[in-house]
Amino acid sequence: QVQLVESGGGLVQAGGSLRLSCAASGRTFSYYAMAWFRQAPGKEREFVAGVRRDGGQTLYRDSVKGRFTISRVNAKNTVYLQMNSLKPEDTAVYSCAADESFVVYSDPLKYEYWGRGTQVTVSS
Repeated sequence: QVQLVESGGGLVQAGGSLRLSCAASGRTFSYYAMAWFRQAPGKEREFVAGVRRDGGQTLYRDSVKGRFTISRVNAKNTVYLQMNSLKPEDTAVYSCAADESFVVYSDPLKYEYWGRGTQVTVSS
């Protein structure tokens, strides 16, 4: 099994930046593709960004391309989400997820392990 713990959320003004971290423990981190999802109140969970287990492929939803960057450091068992130029519509609970696959998927049903999430609030 893999345990995931997110950190780095908070309140920020529009145009600001935050960096989320997701620390993994348990099985070998480099076995897993990692992704960030978010869920706003009253909305469905949506894919934000994902990274292949070797870091060689990344995938983003269109609305965050050019603003968010996902990265991972396998030696630290950690995946990051750097969020710049934040907008009020980015407000949500952000969760990281892990899937023991080589490629990155945007479908949340592909992911076996989930963290509890961290709140990101962007004020206008």
